[in-house]
Amino acid sequence: MTDHVHIQEVGLRDGLQSIATTMPTEAKKRWISAAYDAGLRHIEVTSFVPPKLLPQLADAAQIVDYSLQFDGLTVTALVPNLKGAENALKAGVHRIVAPISVSTQHSLANVRRKPMEMVQEFGRIRELIDAHGGRTTLIAGLSTVFGCTLQGEVPVDDVCDVVIGSIAAGADTVALADTTGHATPAQVQQVITAVRTVAGERLRSMHFHDTRGMGLANTVIALQNGIREFDASLAGIGGCPHAPGATGNVVTEDLVFMLESMGYHTGISVESLLACRQILSQALPQEPLYGFINRAGLPNTFTQQRATQ
Repeated sequence: MTDHVHIQEVGLRDGLQSIATTMPTEAKKRWISAAYDAGLRHIEVTSFVPPKLLPQLADAAQIVDYSLQFDGLTVTALVPNLKGAENALKAGVHRIVAPISVSTQHSLANVRRKPMEMVQEFGRIRELIDAHGGRTTLIAGLSTVFGCTLQGEVPVDDVCDVVIGSIAAGADTVALADTTGHATPAQVQQVITAVRTVAGERLRSMHFHDTRGMGLANTVIALQNGIREFDASLAGIGGCPHAPGATGNVVTEDLVFMLESMGYHTGISVESLLACRQILSQALPQEPLYGFINRAGLPNTFTQQRATQ
């Protein structure tokens, strides 16, 4: 089992899509550059959706083009449908993640399709990627896995059914998301155990929200089950427009601190991440920023060795 943990910064997509303010393109570029300098090598930089729906991400192609100049940076984009995938492939992303909500109500609100209808669209995205040479990784990003603010309980059997369908449709990777911040450590253990039986090693990534303060605790359980890739957001910004009350993602700075303190290697400088927050403060002055390490500071007992990415 490797002690290296990959962290994917998702604030540029999940964070910015959830706020009313549009971050200027130049500020996004500064954020990407600063995140790279801090050691991040996985960034979900945008989503390819119609600008009229998400004007915050209207510069998607420009942001991808900028991101591709950084050596060793894995550039990921979210796409909700085949058209979005076409645009993402044209832009040259390394990875595409398609959101497949397990909750029917959330799926209809988010992508206007029922879960298995979205799995069918996912299969069409697979065919498109293969027609372009198959070099782009396709991720089944299952959302509302642990509960839904619209539907309530999300049965584990439903999660497994969507996973099975996604793998049959051509998923390279399965990622599980606590979109609404419902998850608890015991539930994370239960779901990972169940999904492993149908997904095996394709289950590689987790996306936790910290709505109820469970994000880091849930991460520890996932680590114990062999997960080595996690999404996080600088200063904890983020949420979901179709999940009322679901506040931000796990804070990138706090996650790096915890992992490094546990003996895992991330290759990411906590101090540099803390400095990155200034970009958000300047570009999004009205938005609340979160983070325990920023508030309390690094303890004087903390030492970090930068790992090679």
